[in-house]
Amino acid sequence: MATSISINGTATESETYSALGLDAYDKRVSGTPQVLSLLASSLETTIQKNKKSALITSRRKDAITVFHSSRSPSLSIRHYIERIFKYSRCSNSCYVVAHIYIDRFLQRMDAQLTSLNVHRLLITSIMIAAKFWDDE
Repeated sequence: MATSISINGTATESETYSALGLDAYDKRVSGTPQVLSLLASSLETTIQKNKKSALITSRRKDAITVFHSSRSPSLSIRHYIERIFKYSRCSNSCYVVAHIYIDRFLQRMDAQLTSLNVHRLLITSIMIAAKFWDDE
């Protein structure tokens, strides 16, 4: 394990980027990066778990946030993320940071990720991540 780490740490950083499906910062990969599929899968899994737990338990009503819509959009999370990737100039790292922002927001608001809020939370968190991470 220690043999894969170089003196300046670039091998470890490169391996980490590759494992996440990321290319080096500011470089674009052809096709859809793996990190987008992982993000979509993670969000979809969380929504399904939250839906099941809401049905099983008599949990208090979920906190309504400014991100809630009256109905679920017809566009899937995966297609929505791919569309954002296609039309934005966000680095791949922004999507990882956006996921962290979503988690932090939900924890602080004591809210759950649902099909009613995921699209709005996603676009907002990606925009904030891009402003912080990619703006010069």
